Amino acid sequence: MTSVVPASPRKDRRPRGARRTAVAWLFLAPFTLVFLLYTAVPTVAALGFSLTDLRGMDLRHPFAVDLVGFDNYLRLFRDDSFLRDLLNTGLFVAVGVPLTMGIGLALALALDSGIRRLRGVFRTVFFAPVVTNIVAVALIWQYAFHANGTVNEVFGVVGFAGPNWLDDPDLAMPVVILLGIWRNFGYAMVLFLAGLQAVPRDVYEAAAIDGAGRWRQLRHITLPLLVPTTLVVTVLLTVFYLQVFDEPYLLTNGGPLGSTESVALYTYRQFGAGEFGVSSAASFVTLLLIGLVSVVQFRLLRPRT
Repeated sequence: MTSVVPASPRKDRRPRGARRTAVAWLFLAPFTLVFLLYTAVPTVAALGFSLTDLRGMDLRHPFAVDLVGFDNYLRLFRDDSFLRDLLNTGLFVAVGVPLTMGIGLALALALDSGIRRLRGVFRTVFFAPVVTNIVAVALIWQYAFHANGTVNEVFGVVGFAGPNWLDDPDLAMPVVILLGIWRNFGYAMVLFLAGLQAVPRDVYEAAAIDGAGRWRQLRHITLPLLVPTTLVVTVLLTVFYLQVFDEPYLLTNGGPLGSTESVALYTYRQFGAGEFGVSSAASFVTLLLIGLVSVVQFRLLRPRT
């Protein structure tokens, strides 16, 4: 009587595992190709450009440029315009992020527990600025904040002569930041609303039985359980405001007197002037700032068990 020896499971699993790996890479191939062509390769090339004196006139002979090391980075921090734009960008972050988060959280709380009727309509209305064409919005805001615009007409009704908002170096920045807040509070609202709906309702019921009011529930239950969502919203908004470009470019073109120019707009102007090395260095300074600020935020806001 002959015994049948079962086949080794390893020999059967290897071809099957290899096929699964091949299929996985096949599905990943389109993304990998797009990522390499439009992200990885341009990033590496920009890093190389930031270490050279590449200018617009050198495009015909790109390999004839000189390697200057970190001179472009040193040039940035000796440029008063770049330092001013760093401060402007820091102001965008310092003012825009907390106000956007505050408005988004307040609306999310209202939609989660306060507003019962037409909740979907309000959610759509509040989120509409996120998907509205920014060029059209900027044109409307330019008209509204013009010297003879809608805002000053409203002030005129109450007997107050409104200023020339967008031509005043002290008032243009608040208007630009306000546009950024208006454009992004709906995004923060949706994320906070998703975080609020993930909080178990029995926790609130137990707190209510123990005599905790709305304020104590918000302080001791809602906000602590929203820490992961708060971290995500903070990081995303910070990245947006550190790279802010559309609002100052379309509303004031960085003026007046550079009072609303951001680092992203400075990078764009250097690129347009043919200073490709300096422009690449400025973009990597922005990338470094985003990385450093994100690390700090993760350290401060990460959930602790």
